[in-house]
Amino acid sequence: MTTNTKALILAGLLIPGAAFAQFQTGDVIGTTEADIRAAVEAQGYTVSEIEFEDGEIEVQALLDGLMYEIEVAADTGLVVEIELDDDDCGDDDDEDDDDEDENDG
Repeated sequence: MTTNTKALILAGLLIPGAAFAQFQTGDVIGTTEADIRAAVEAQGYTVSEIEFEDGEIEVQALLDGLMYEIEVAADTGLVVEIELDDDDCGDDDDEDDDDEDENDG
């Protein structure tokens, strides 16, 4: 009975983790807008924009209130990078203001 209990507990811990698995760099999600949108939305994201440019596909997608930029290789459909969109991370303009002050005098 102890072995079965351990197996049930382990299964209970692993199954929810699998449900929350997200795609990651190196995964292939497609090369067409329809395929990419389907793959990204299947992971729980809301796609706001898909752009094809310079051999890459840039996907702007929202998940849990945060905006992500997902870069996909246009020729292979391989996820190249997933990053939190900098616009959601706060204001970094203070550094620019310091540079302007140094140039004034």
